[in-house]
Amino acid sequence: MHNLNYEQMNGLALAYIGDAIYELEVRQHLLAMGLTKVNDLQKRSKHYVSAKAHAAIFQRMSDDQILFEDELIYFKRGRNAKSHTKAKNTDVVTYRISTGIEALFGYLYLSNRQKRLQTLMAWIFDEIETGRIKK
Repeated sequence: MHNLNYEQMNGLALAYIGDAIYELEVRQHLLAMGLTKVNDLQKRSKHYVSAKAHAAIFQRMSDDQILFEDELIYFKRGRNAKSHTKAKNTDVVTYRISTGIEALFGYLYLSNRQKRLQTLMAWIFDEIETGRIKK
């Protein structure tokens, strides 16, 4: 399954897979918290998966300097990618940062860095749930 050459992928392709991986991690986390009502799951997931949430997450990651150099490279590949779709309910800069976060998680997944992916997700969950990241 991981025969995909992430090193040659453009930022939008990395974001495409990263979006799915990130969303799956968030959904599993919310279900593990005991949430079962779809309406509650949808409301809660917005704290993690919206473009505004991604921008706040990245700002906190930058402030805490938790990303490695290679991770920043792949984040920037996603952030700087030329997208032909328009941002919904947000500005272009926020949308691009969100794409960068998705590309970062696409990179971690496709490069088989599961431990690092899990470490960052745990950090995100902790930062949001303790109120240190607010969207």
